[in-house]
Amino acid sequence: MTDLPDARTARMTENPAPLPRSDRLARFFASDLWWSFRSHPMAMAAAFLLVFLIVAAFAAPLYVPQNPFDPAELQLINAEIPPIWMEGGQWPWILGTDTQGRDILSAILYGSRISIMIGLASVVLSLIVCIGLGLMAGYYGGIIDNALMRVGDILLSIPTILIAILVSAVVRQMLPPSLRDIGAGGVLVLAIVLSAWVQYARTVRAQASVEKGKDYVQAARLLKVPARRIMFRHILPNTLTPILVAATLNFGMAILTEATLSFLGIGMPASQPSLGTLIRLGNQFLFAGIWWVVLFPVLQLCLLVVAVNLLGDWLRDALNPKLR
Repeated sequence: MTDLPDARTARMTENPAPLPRSDRLARFFASDLWWSFRSHPMAMAAAFLLVFLIVAAFAAPLYVPQNPFDPAELQLINAEIPPIWMEGGQWPWILGTDTQGRDILSAILYGSRISIMIGLASVVLSLIVCIGLGLMAGYYGGIIDNALMRVGDILLSIPTILIAILVSAVVRQMLPPSLRDIGAGGVLVLAIVLSAWVQYARTVRAQASVEKGKDYVQAARLLKVPARRIMFRHILPNTLTPILVAATLNFGMAILTEATLSFLGIGMPASQPSLGTLIRLGNQFLFAGIWWVVLFPVLQLCLLVVAVNLLGDWLRDALNPKLR
């Protein structure tokens, strides 16, 4: 008869020491996911484009000719300058200027920072809130599951953008006028989260409902493991694949939702323009011959969303065991 392990050995078996960083990197570079990425040219191009756009946006203060958020740096004498390759173009206004003398390239890069941060914050907040709700609904079932899913069904029957518009408009009206511009980013994040949380919650709930019936969960219950530990230490790691895919795809949708709200005038103010705000402001002068004011922000938004969606499509295929 073998000796039973002591308490220290049991704890080490239950909570093994984490691998060194070098070993984790080696395992990642030897994984099927990395091989799939290296063998997928479109995914590599999308990743390179996304990293380039993000780095260019957040490093913008180091090389752009002006801060578009600082009115002291805007001069009307530099207004409506065309792009540098056209007649009348001037250095350093590579993509031209708008009617207020704001450099279009600087505005695009600063606006991209706002759009990316709002999209990322909304996705992270949605995950934090909805992972817990989805795990509870899938693990416990019953009243909690029915209540959450019925609320989700009601919200899914309403177009997402209408929910975001309603939430954004109501919250903005509740704020004092002096705080509306300052809190515009937070209002947008809240509006996007409340309009997009259902997809995350339903995804986690579906996975948790499947996992709770498996042997390892039943064994944990027999050992009197607390329900919270079972949900977050055992079930959650097995639901991360669809969550990661949904989060990647919804990152692009969050950026588009923010741009739509800003284009409609209930998003970021003109003093802190995001890509949607720049498109809205430039659209007013589209037929006045100043086409570059709206064209280049639209191209930036398209590149950003397309790069995210291509990565999400590759990730969905790479993590699908049926396609391996």
